[in-house]
Amino acid sequence: MDIDFVKLAWAVIMPVLVLATGLLFLGIARKYTARINKRVGPPVYQQFIDLMKLFSKKSNITHSWVFDLGALFAVVGILTALLFVPIGGLTLYSFDGDLIVLMYLLVIAPLGMALAAGASGNPNANIGVSRGLTLMMGYELPFVIVLVTLMLYHNTTSLAELVEKQNSLANWNLMLFPVSALIADIALQGMLGEKPFDQPIAPHEIASGPMVEFGGKYLGMLMIWHAVAIIVELTLFIDLFFGGATNLLTWFIKILAVFIFALTINAVFPRFRIERAFGFYWKWPTIIAFLGLIYALYTGVW
Repeated sequence: MDIDFVKLAWAVIMPVLVLATGLLFLGIARKYTARINKRVGPPVYQQFIDLMKLFSKKSNITHSWVFDLGALFAVVGILTALLFVPIGGLTLYSFDGDLIVLMYLLVIAPLGMALAAGASGNPNANIGVSRGLTLMMGYELPFVIVLVTLMLYHNTTSLAELVEKQNSLANWNLMLFPVSALIADIALQGMLGEKPFDQPIAPHEIASGPMVEFGGKYLGMLMIWHAVAIIVELTLFIDLFFGGATNLLTWFIKILAVFIFALTINAVFPRFRIERAFGFYWKWPTIIAFLGLIYALYTGVW
């Protein structure tokens, strides 16, 4: 059996690269938000220090085997999702329907953290989990409609094929479906957990919600999950609407630009109440996404 050594090497390098990029982005987020608020903020490499510090700590506190395995479940889930995302022109696994599989994995990964937080028995954690699942139900609906729009128009359920079809600026889905891209970006704001859709964490209300009982290596694993998740979600967005990326430099610039835009919104918008956030997603974004679906059917299929 022939072995693709390029993919084998990429399978080893990619998780490390994505984790390092995610930690860097978390550091940039803290610094950028602080500067907007006229503060100095921590250095951009602070997240690397925090992660090493967390894994150096010992913890004798646990609640159950669900609590122990929940954080690991989240990390494994998001790393599995990473296998199907084209990054810098390279994809480890691609097949018809991989975009559907990817969406399932993006939902499964947070459930690990939710199970562990629920097992802790802390009321703030339970409130955060409840908010997180409610918010997920909100942004998933318009985002899935946008995905169906793109899949029907391009007649493919493969993410790699969607990227290939955007072989020029004029063919970017951003140009073909600007309104759908806007709806996907609004959903992305909720996926990233940035204001006005950061209800599950809400440090001033529920003491960081699901993470309130986590410390040491447990919190370190959740930091890994969060760092990788934001890169997967940002990469998915540019793959869907910005033509992906043919090299790592282009990939980095595109996801950084989208992330800075999300951080800017986060810095200037207040947090919605959870019922308002859910109602918002199921109202205008869903209606507009559905109109985009009708447009795609009319222009691409009929």
